Amino acid sequence: MATTDQDDQLVTPWEVTAASQKGVDYDKLIKKFGSTKIEDSLIERIARLTGKPAHHLMRRGIIFSHRDVGLILDAYEKGKPFFLYTGRGPSSEAMHLGHLIPFVFTKYLQDVFDVPLVIQMTDDEKFLWKDMSVEEARRLASENAKDIIAFGFDKEKTSSPDFYKTILRVEKCVTVNQVKGIFGFNDSDCIGKISFPAIQAAPSFSCSFPQIFGGKKDIACLIPCAIDQDPYFRMTRDVAPRLGYPKPALLHSTFLPALQGAMTKMSASEASTSIYLTDSAEDIRDKINKYAYSGGQSTVEEHRRVGGNVDVDVSYQYLTFFLEDDEKLAKIEKDYSSGAMLTGDLKKELISVVQQVVAEHQQRRQQVTEQMVQEFMTPRKLKYSY
Repeated sequence: MATTDQDDQLVTPWEVTAASQKGVDYDKLIKKFGSTKIEDSLIERIARLTGKPAHHLMRRGIIFSHRDVGLILDAYEKGKPFFLYTGRGPSSEAMHLGHLIPFVFTKYLQDVFDVPLVIQMTDDEKFLWKDMSVEEARRLASENAKDIIAFGFDKEKTSSPDFYKTILRVEKCVTVNQVKGIFGFNDSDCIGKISFPAIQAAPSFSCSFPQIFGGKKDIACLIPCAIDQDPYFRMTRDVAPRLGYPKPALLHSTFLPALQGAMTKMSASEASTSIYLTDSAEDIRDKINKYAYSGGQSTVEEHRRVGGNVDVDVSYQYLTFFLEDDEKLAKIEKDYSSGAMLTGDLKKELISVVQQVVAEHQQRRQQVTEQMVQEFMTPRKLKYSY
């Protein structure tokens, strides 16, 4: 179920908190959720099968856990197809840096495996959970879709779902008691929340996309997502055999911490915790300088003597996500940990990296038109034949 670990951390699809300054204990989550830690052998196998270098998010343990990815690779090795599925719940007009992670990694997977991708925009979920109108939720979905398109997804390989019949099949297999047990719903929750997990489950099955897969229901699905979404797909994996569908495989990412520290994740609804993809270079500089939690010491003298703690320093943690140069990252870790680099210098490094990431994204987003959004969001046949 959505899990509380004896009061020291809470991980659900709606809330993430940890008592430790180091943030969520992901090894503990793996044990609680029953997933599998990603080993070097799996990373090496992906690189070997694709002929492309492993993504830095995998090499650094940010993509840290999985379910049945070995079976996906077995099928790929035999020439059997699979598809990707990920999504976005549009709770704000501007996406933030944390939202980049699953889409950046999904884009990598689409590129190296050359497979179809479906992206679900769950504006219905945000309407049910947030204080907003249906119209506003839909508007936010359209705005967020522009950010997602700006990641460079191939229109000939990417579609949105149309799957009401599959939703009904999933709904018939899951009882109210099961949903309460998995998600913690109670008798005061609206029936929309009770039924929503089936909506998130449905794109896991190829029969939801007859225009792409020609009605085939045996094509496997790989879902890159943050670990807090796992309860939805544990339910999905339980239902799949009863419907005669393959269980979806998953790749889990860690959370990008809030600026104030790893005890919670970055949140789109709390501006001081987040760097938005709409922020100016000045906004980024000011937020990092003002809010980014430091693992440095209280005085320069003490910092030079003792060094900084990269395990809790938010600027360093962000660099592990966004600085692709392994050698430079290793040098920064060494210099900061030894005291040779001060907190101000580390923040300068991060500011430069994040400003570039956000500026490049903003340039790409400016090229996205309303027509492009409509084309991406229209269910249609892709370039593949099955």
